[in-house]
Amino acid sequence: MAPPLIVSDVMTQPVETVSMDDTIRVIRDMFESNRYHHLIVHGDHRECVGVISDRDLLKNLSPFVGKLHERNEDRSLLERRAHQIMTRQLIAVRPNTALRAAARVMLDHRISCLPVVDQARHCIGIITLRDVVGWAVEELEYPAKSAA
Repeated sequence: MAPPLIVSDVMTQPVETVSMDDTIRVIRDMFESNRYHHLIVHGDHRECVGVISDRDLLKNLSPFVGKLHERNEDRSLLERRAHQIMTRQLIAVRPNTALRAAARVMLDHRISCLPVVDQARHCIGIITLRDVVGWAVEELEYPAKSAA
């Protein structure tokens, strides 16, 4: 019997991070130029202090930015900082956490990602619902592969 799967087996790395003082403009550009749905916010010592999802960004942007009817107030929102929009109630896991336990945490807390942190709370990866579903689909399509 194979050992239970752990977070480090399916997590995504490296992780894109932003500092607490990066602007929403920088964050928006990162989301637009990559296929990320989450960015990790790090503190002064590179420790993981928060998460910003693409939904958090959308809630804090005016739909008029870059449009004909854009106002100064709309543009000023782009200068807000990461620490003003990030989720601070951070729930994180360690790389050796059982995948089943990490998935349960995401479901129970209704969150779509978990930063994976080392002992110093530095982010070394991220596990998302998409990672878990990707693993599950692979498992359903090729069950003999994991049993080997």
